[in-house]
Amino acid sequence: MEIEGKHAVITPEGVFIIGTYDENGIPNAMNAAWGMQSDMGEITLMLSKHKTTENFEKTGAFTVAFGTADTVLISDYFGVETGSKVNKIEKAGCHVHKSAHVNAPIIEEYPLTLECKVRSWNPETGYLIGEIVASQADESILTDGKVDLSKLRPIIFDPAAGAYRVVGEIVGKAFHDGLKLKQ
Repeated sequence: MEIEGKHAVITPEGVFIIGTYDENGIPNAMNAAWGMQSDMGEITLMLSKHKTTENFEKTGAFTVAFGTADTVLISDYFGVETGSKVNKIEKAGCHVHKSAHVNAPIIEEYPLTLECKVRSWNPETGYLIGEIVASQADESILTDGKVDLSKLRPIIFDPAAGAYRVVGEIVGKAFHDGLKLKQ
């Protein structure tokens, strides 16, 4: 059955919380769904003009936190409110501290954050490419020093249902299971 309209159900779509400072050092955050790891040490996001884009144009830096099952409320709020009119960090009751590596805030309610420098930004296409210079992870989400997704409980945006879903169970071992067919 053909689905009516041109609405693509491309999944997963991450819940990326982009943190920036404005020219007065006031922290801001926005929720972005369109992004990916585009190279080792690099993230690419597709953004339209926002307070956030104005901010990183001035500072050359941003952070990317990952929405989780525990942060659904504030993550969604960061996507439905504009930082041009409201201090979203303050209104959401979030706590921030300045990244040690870039001029951008780390929102303490999120257990995993990437610290990024703007590598390139094209306002016409909306492509932001960031160089990941450091990562911060709360010990509560680590197993043997590595991020454990079952502890992080990251969420994805489900465009078909207009909902957030938790990333689920492990169903196979990457770079291993397919070797059975290679023999």
